Amino acid sequence: MARKQGSHAETTGPRIRDAALRLFAQHGYAAVSMRQIAREVGVQAGALYLYTPDKQTLLYDLMRAHLEHLLGHLQLPDAAPEAQLEAFCRHHIRYHIDRPELVFIAYMELRNLETGNFAAIEALRHQYEDRLQTILKAGQASGDFALADSKLATMAIIAMLTGVNTWYREGGRLSRADVEAIYWDMVRKAVTA
Repeated sequence: MARKQGSHAETTGPRIRDAALRLFAQHGYAAVSMRQIAREVGVQAGALYLYTPDKQTLLYDLMRAHLEHLLGHLQLPDAAPEAQLEAFCRHHIRYHIDRPELVFIAYMELRNLETGNFAAIEALRHQYEDRLQTILKAGQASGDFALADSKLATMAIIAMLTGVNTWYREGGRLSRADVEAIYWDMVRKAVTA
């Protein structure tokens, strides 16, 4: 089949992913068809299969790319646990505040992943969580942090930080810097001895 006029391989693939991301976030994975994605991109439904074998792979690829990018951009200083925790918290907020659709999909659409894809995404999520838990354990060992359970604290901190993108609006009462500072202060107070 001939490529639709105006369709270019280097732009169509990213447009398919962007359209799928918007539609999955807006309507939910189960409610979106490949035809809807194709219509959003402006290509025939059959053309999508040049870029992805199926909708499940498209969802998995969005989640995997998000988590790999998140992990790849997490830079922690070679410093005391408190400085590392601050860097983690600020990174998490900065990274997620501009990606509400990806965050929504990464958390709410896990249930729609097939078993193998779910396991792969969970492994990436655990790598990210482990980075935070390692910081918290180091702070416990040094006496800087007082935690009853480092795993529970890890999950609570991530949940709190991730919640920012559900309410934050650019130009609102608080700037991004204000949000980062306030959240960091809350996390610091929650873990310090």
